[in-house]
Amino acid sequence: MKKLFAALTLLTVLLFVGCTSPQGTATPEATPGSTAQTLPPYEQRTQVNIAILNGPTGMGASKLMKDNDDKVSLNRYSFSQYSAPTDIMPLLINGELDIAALPTNVAATIYNKTKGKVKLLALNTLGVLYVLSKDATIDSVEDLKGKTVYSSGQGSTPEYALDYILSQNGIKDEVTVEYAADHASLVAMCVAGQADTVVLPEPFVTTLLSKDLGYKNVIDLNKAWDEACDGTKIFSMGCIVVRDEFAKQNPQAVLDFCKEYAQSVEYVNTNVDAAAEIIAGYKIVASAELAKKAIPNCNIVCISAEEKSANIFDFLKTLHEYNPQSVGGAVPDKNLICKLSDLKFAVTVFE
Repeated sequence: MKKLFAALTLLTVLLFVGCTSPQGTATPEATPGSTAQTLPPYEQRTQVNIAILNGPTGMGASKLMKDNDDKVSLNRYSFSQYSAPTDIMPLLINGELDIAALPTNVAATIYNKTKGKVKLLALNTLGVLYVLSKDATIDSVEDLKGKTVYSSGQGSTPEYALDYILSQNGIKDEVTVEYAADHASLVAMCVAGQADTVVLPEPFVTTLLSKDLGYKNVIDLNKAWDEACDGTKIFSMGCIVVRDEFAKQNPQAVLDFCKEYAQSVEYVNTNVDAAAEIIAGYKIVASAELAKKAIPNCNIVCISAEEKSANIFDFLKTLHEYNPQSVGGAVPDKNLICKLSDLKFAVTVFE
């Protein structure tokens, strides 16, 4: 499975970097900061306001954040970090943000709520959920029967994915699920001895395990999802969205972001030690040591939504069949997907 994720990531990097204009003019092939490409002064580059969620989305963007701080990025980015998607939604809707990292079902909900003003640009995170427990009797989803499980991510993909998996295993009504405000709060509950069995995403899994409190990683919910779906649907947990108006007004900036984000993801996945230091520097994870341990299990990717639109809609349909409100009441129409091919007319080479 990890080899598949790596292949998908590489495929998408090639897709983004290889975009060309209708006349055949390629996008700049030089990496950010390279002398092979002349950038305008940093202050004159397109301003792009981006929100990321603490966790894998922030980890994937970390190298781009550093390039931006070093003023070698193609755009002029303003990054803001949040712990919950509910903090991002109003800022995206009112236009304070241009691009954001969100759970995929939240992206669908905003699309429905705004009547198409937000588009899905790319998948950035696949399955990152795990069950940790002090209970030695828990070794499978079926073993959760009769237990109380504490989770985070209520109202977003973690809640609906967990409920779907429990339902597919016929034990939803026999498992009590309590929700914490966010991932960090749930870890704090564990430290305080208030939760024995929890559902957490990476890198919070690694954070909790590092505290040596007796928790073990007992269930990989990514595998449990595959089993519940018979391996037919990609666990598309996280994505990147863009405001449609911004994309139409700044197509080159959006394409440049895609290229740079893909490069950032590739860097994080292939330069784990160096990336871990960058991630810790931005306090996305508490320490470089934790980041280094977490990266291999985070399934950080950058996959074009246009390329994987069928898989995305299959995922959203699955959630909708289980709970329509999980995607805002209805599966979005095909215009949910931001088509990079529609933006390619704007591709130019810096003079």
